[in-house]
Amino acid sequence: MKLKSNEPFWLVKNGLKHSYPSLAKDISTDVLIVGSGITGSLIAHRCMEEGYKTVLIDRREIANGSTSATTSMLQYEIDVPLFELIGQIGEKGAVAAYTACFDSIDQLAEVVKQVRSGCGFKNKDSLYFAAYKKDVAWLREEFEARKRYGFPVKWLTAKEIHEKYGLENTHGGILSAKGASIDAFCLAHDLLAYNYKRGLELYDKTDIEEVVYKKNGVTVTTDYGNIIKAQKIIYCNGFESTELIKENFVKLLSTYAVVSEVTDNEFKSLNKTLFWNTASPYIYMRTTDDGRLLIGGEDEDFVSAKKRDSLLNRKGKRLETQVQRIFPGYDFRSDFIWAGTFGETKDGLPYIGTHKDFPGAYFVLGFGGNGITFSVIGMDMVAAMLQGKKHPLSNYFKFGR
Repeated sequence: MKLKSNEPFWLVKNGLKHSYPSLAKDISTDVLIVGSGITGSLIAHRCMEEGYKTVLIDRREIANGSTSATTSMLQYEIDVPLFELIGQIGEKGAVAAYTACFDSIDQLAEVVKQVRSGCGFKNKDSLYFAAYKKDVAWLREEFEARKRYGFPVKWLTAKEIHEKYGLENTHGGILSAKGASIDAFCLAHDLLAYNYKRGLELYDKTDIEEVVYKKNGVTVTTDYGNIIKAQKIIYCNGFESTELIKENFVKLLSTYAVVSEVTDNEFKSLNKTLFWNTASPYIYMRTTDDGRLLIGGEDEDFVSAKKRDSLLNRKGKRLETQVQRIFPGYDFRSDFIWAGTFGETKDGLPYIGTHKDFPGAYFVLGFGGNGITFSVIGMDMVAAMLQGKKHPLSNYFKFGR
């Protein structure tokens, strides 16, 4: 029996990069951030840049939640196509959201450079291809919408896709000249280590027992009985925010990913491009720095972690079948398989801002396939909120929209 690692590839690849103590004293701070994944680490970085005294806590080891399971594909494309999003929220908001995601990739590149992260940031193209003939008509409509608003796109025929990448069973697609890939687990650690040296207080294995919310500040009691007093608390805890917010604002899904064994040059033609298709649920693919192919998808409603993980082998085989269908000439041998949980919103947009039930709190919840780029946008939005200003995207990303 051939055994495969059920741990996320990034955890095994990086090991335990940094570890921090749990909180063992009472403290006060300007900003308390909950969640040490890529979102929390980016928000902490911005708060430190703005000169706020900042504390970050996490109930787990650093970045061991969704960030350890992400495929780390950076795309400006939102899960809801641009032409559909225009119909949902209007032209101004839809184009602004897409443009902000587009710009966030370059912003993240600057952050990576600033902290000298070893996360392997690479600029890439992104190919969104039709999985079925019936999808071509609306995908062409999406292409025209992006082109109309100035996004750098090109239409590739099925023949051109095959010649360029070796993909089969496609029906044409949109090639976007903007995208990137990283190791988000590594970047989160590098961001936090960089800011730890600058005075960021970091406490992992520290859970929250109680929060008293007031407009002029919050008081947090930890599981060890220590007290944190903060002027603002910022929740960057992704799908776990559903433990706090009771209304039905996000749909939780389980997703699965497989990474191949290392190959010499088998996936070389794919190295400079991210791939995803129009299937529902869609699949997504990228290569890794060490010559592997990563494919993710097979999403389904989240029931429990036990149920999610019980499907690993079945979902892994189905993802392997997808590879064989698209790349019949490749010898794909899976090495890692894992599952994660993420949130999906009705409009594909994040929730960033305040909530009526939590005075003194902000939320930065980058749901969907754009969690990382939404988190970069969240940096600017949090900076504005802390200064009492309104960000242009606030109305589109708010609760109750």
